Amino acid sequence: MDQYRKLRWLIFFRGLFGGVLLVTALIIGVHEHLTFFSHPLVFINYIGAAMLLLSVVYAVILPRLRHVIRFGYVQIFIDTLLITGIIFVTGSFSSIFSFLYLLIIIYASMVLSRIGGMFIAFCCCIQYAVLIALEFQGVIFPVGIETGFIFKNYNWTYVLFKLLITVAAAFVVAFLSGFLSEQERRAKKGLWAMQDQVKRVEKLAAIGEMASGLAHEIKNPLASLSGSIQFLKEDLPFDPDRDRLMDIILREADRLTALVNDFLMFAKPQPGQIKIVDLYVAIREVTSVFMADHQRSKRLSLSENLTDGIFIEIDPEHLRQVLWNLLLNADEAIEGQGRITISMTPVDKHKVCVRISDTGCGISQDTLRTIFDPFFTAKPKGTGLGLSIVQRIITSYNGLIDVQSTPGTGTTFEIQLPRRRPAASL
Repeated sequence: MDQYRKLRWLIFFRGLFGGVLLVTALIIGVHEHLTFFSHPLVFINYIGAAMLLLSVVYAVILPRLRHVIRFGYVQIFIDTLLITGIIFVTGSFSSIFSFLYLLIIIYASMVLSRIGGMFIAFCCCIQYAVLIALEFQGVIFPVGIETGFIFKNYNWTYVLFKLLITVAAAFVVAFLSGFLSEQERRAKKGLWAMQDQVKRVEKLAAIGEMASGLAHEIKNPLASLSGSIQFLKEDLPFDPDRDRLMDIILREADRLTALVNDFLMFAKPQPGQIKIVDLYVAIREVTSVFMADHQRSKRLSLSENLTDGIFIEIDPEHLRQVLWNLLLNADEAIEGQGRITISMTPVDKHKVCVRISDTGCGISQDTLRTIFDPFFTAKPKGTGLGLSIVQRIITSYNGLIDVQSTPGTGTTFEIQLPRRRPAASL
């Protein structure tokens, strides 16, 4: 959606620029008593009209397209051709409008990312070089410029120097604008993740205390019920039907107790025994136990991309619970053969990012909005508290959790946690 919005603005400003060209040509024509088709205004008029027409066509096509990025490449490449035309009809090598290439490169980096900006910079440089080479060789002559003008006023060393400066400027601008655009995307993504997490925390905070008290009130009668049934089972004479019913009661009571414990963990996670943990070692321990299941290891492949020497401050049991729940979700999302990838990369000196990706069925956009809500589950036997507990644990350690998913392709959970120095250096 972000690229779609940027392309809409790009279409608008392209049409505005085309309109400015036409108005400028009209003013000059009135002042100089020239018509629309007078030489050389006719070329400017054609380019302005082409920009307006293309803007209308783009505006009609854009909402109907699925591959917005490809459409962006096509639009901006056509823009480079139009700018090359403007430069040619305004003096070519002597034109003052060569800076428009830099403008195209900047908005290409904003819409298409750094790689797209570099590609458009390459296209601009090739077109400008070909234009200057053809003019210098006398194959083409700029509109309104006397034949042989370059030969009379410039030597080839100056032409080459200006060409190299233009190429260098194009790639420097592409690199810098691409870098700034990537930084802006990361900052915006982080801000959106924080906003989503704040909304989730605010939604859960109101019911946290009440839920904790209610869970305790349920847990105590369940313990009394289980104890009484066990006492009766041992004290009464053997009766197959009665014992079977008692076993059902005990099993369901244990299930309710487990649910209440999960709910207590969600409502008010206990601080636990916080330690300085080597994240590399902790992840390897969890993944080795996770893949020790023979049936799972035959069906799944797990790849790791971990960085050694990164430490966090957390209760090891909480960390294991978070990792296990996310790995188990990835396992359950994959039908048949599949792959789980767990990676760890430092964000900066103060944060580390852990990503767990799968090649499963993916999650729809509607489901993503409620995936961390308590008791929401798409599993037939799930309680809907697993991800809620994970989110509560992560936020209790001043961390962030985010999820990205494409239906039919897979899901990636991303956790950011504060880094700590090793215990020996504290």
